[in-house]
Amino acid sequence: MNTAEFLEPAAWFQPGAGPRYVQLRQRLSDGVSKGILAPGSPLPPEREIASITAFSRVTVRKAIQSLADEGSVIQKPGSGSFIASRPERIEQKLSRLTSFSEDMKRRGKNSTSRWLERGLFMPSPDEITSLGLAAEDSVARLVRLRLADNEPMAIERASLPTDILPNPLVVETSLYEILERGGHRPIRAIQKISAINLPEREAEILAVSMGDAGLRIERTSYLENGRVAEFTQSLYRGDAYNFVAELRLSKE
Repeated sequence: MNTAEFLEPAAWFQPGAGPRYVQLRQRLSDGVSKGILAPGSPLPPEREIASITAFSRVTVRKAIQSLADEGSVIQKPGSGSFIASRPERIEQKLSRLTSFSEDMKRRGKNSTSRWLERGLFMPSPDEITSLGLAAEDSVARLVRLRLADNEPMAIERASLPTDILPNPLVVETSLYEILERGGHRPIRAIQKISAINLPEREAEILAVSMGDAGLRIERTSYLENGRVAEFTQSLYRGDAYNFVAELRLSKE
């Protein structure tokens, strides 16, 4: 079935069942879920949809704008409207302590980063508490957008004591590779995961809509001698990750 046949109103429009733009919006959403409207593909122009459905262009525009507001459709000035692409979900085992770069390499994906902040700073209250710093100490902070095959996946904010990472500018790809060279690679970590609705700025960076589901992860990593080496606060796209934990029956 092609797009024009799918949008023929005889198969789905019900007079009196709700506003026309709502029914059209639902039909377009159904087209995405059924694969008739593939991720990355263009929507037919407003005038074409209006012609197929016999709806006004105002109605068509309102339906498409509603989909754009929720992130299902991306509008590109001068090019039209496109079905938003969604990254393949990645399963991340909670029992493995690895870096983002290592995770993506193991999956055959190309990992890249976009730096948002990098340098030495005065520590925040959370950093002071988590890393055991004094208020007058400096902290090495790395904040970056992590991408897999050019798809935004997470905003990662890593904080470390300056004797463990004296110069944050040496980190170009994998932080853990740098720490391993200096004999400071963490061997265990404690993570806390919570569900959130992404704020406007973070949603914009992750190329999703404000209020979309996200995962907030706080990780405290430890060296072999028990010292805290790293405190990381990350925001992950909720549509990109599944975190998996293996559970075993206790013999106690």
